[in-house]
Amino acid sequence: MTVPLPTALAPDAAQIEALAHQAIASLPEAYRRAAMQIVLRVEDFASDTLLADLGCESPFDLTGLYEGTPLTEKSFADQVLHPDLIWLFRRPILDEWIERGDVTLADLVTHVLVHELAHHFGWSDDDIAAIDRWWE
Repeated sequence: MTVPLPTALAPDAAQIEALAHQAIASLPEAYRRAAMQIVLRVEDFASDTLLADLGCESPFDLTGLYEGTPLTEKSFADQVLHPDLIWLFRRPILDEWIERGDVTLADLVTHVLVHELAHHFGWSDDDIAAIDRWWE
């Protein structure tokens, strides 16, 4: 299913989230089920505190963030304090999309999402490139 994008307005958070869910649905089966367990959140920008903690000079510097424990570090004995979470930051994504001018918004959202999923799954650059050809 393709998410229709309005022609006169910037895509809202719900549309960005829908594009991210489309990207998850298109993942290879080996990853799709686990990726569906990650909570997705779309905000306009990361918080000022988070930006400061990461050393970002501008709120447009951060398009996405994985928050959780990578699968490569998890143990069955770990007490889960909160679900794994991927943040997508709408305004920086839209800004990059406009600046590039040569990719679809769906492709850019997929690219950001796959990068954050790589943190969750512990993927190498080669693993990422096998899923997101843009990474090559």
